[in-house]
Amino acid sequence: MRQPGSRQGCIHDARLPRLTGGAASRHLIGMTQAAPASARITALCRYPVKGLSAEPLPEVRLTAGTHFPGDRMFAIENGPSGFDPANPEHQPKQKFLVLARQAALARLRTRYDDAGHSLSIVADDVEVARGDLTTPEGRAAIEDFFRIFLAKELAGAPKVLEGPPGFRFMDSRSGFLSIINLASVRALEKETGVAIDPIRFRANVYVDGVPAFSEFGWVGRRITVGDVALTGLKRTERCAATTVNPATAVRDLMIPAVLMRSYGHADCGIYCAVTGGGRIAVGDRLVVSEGEESGVAF
Repeated sequence: MRQPGSRQGCIHDARLPRLTGGAASRHLIGMTQAAPASARITALCRYPVKGLSAEPLPEVRLTAGTHFPGDRMFAIENGPSGFDPANPEHQPKQKFLVLARQAALARLRTRYDDAGHSLSIVADDVEVARGDLTTPEGRAAIEDFFRIFLAKELAGAPKVLEGPPGFRFMDSRSGFLSIINLASVRALEKETGVAIDPIRFRANVYVDGVPAFSEFGWVGRRITVGDVALTGLKRTERCAATTVNPATAVRDLMIPAVLMRSYGHADCGIYCAVTGGGRIAVGDRLVVSEGEESGVAF
């Protein structure tokens, strides 16, 4: 059975390619500057179920005012969360199965089929569960798997939740699309002396060709990618999910602590709003405006 990593795109085996090259100096952190001509998208990812593995995409079509397509449509409740689909409100990530709390989730490779609404879960190259997330029977099959797989880590019965139209199970109340700068990841590699898989950061858009941490200067700016217009909303504060090695499911690198020790903050990457729709694809160039974007609620 083909796993997510085998899909067309820039990620191999559901993980981004190995990084090369040096990091920019720390004095670049927080600078505001336009992205140079070499800034390009290297990978696009969605995470259909919160906390589960990435699915690489060669291209996506974005719509103004909405989220990244197919991203965080579902979550798995870790005991009663208080989430009401009829009146959806943002809930703390701790109420769901997430890497920040359940590192063992990284052992799983998942794939969501949009046409059949089916989630396939693979562990050690064997499919261990499959279910249609829009039917009671399908959800029960997935819930039964996690009831056994995480038996010692559950706060209550696992329950598959589907977000109503316009709602996504994001960590941020105002985050619609997330960007990671691979140069920032390389800067962290230099600080730690170890290779860091960028998929730890679970972003939608991975870019390269700009200085490390220069993405912080994109907050409040207009970013154009192909036909799409984005506006930088805020820096992304990293959580314990980044401490989990996606290849081993082991917490082996305390990235938030490394960021705090090295740079005085725990931020890496940014959240954006989609202000103009269109298609974006791997290989597309980014252009960042020099002036601040107006008319966007932060």
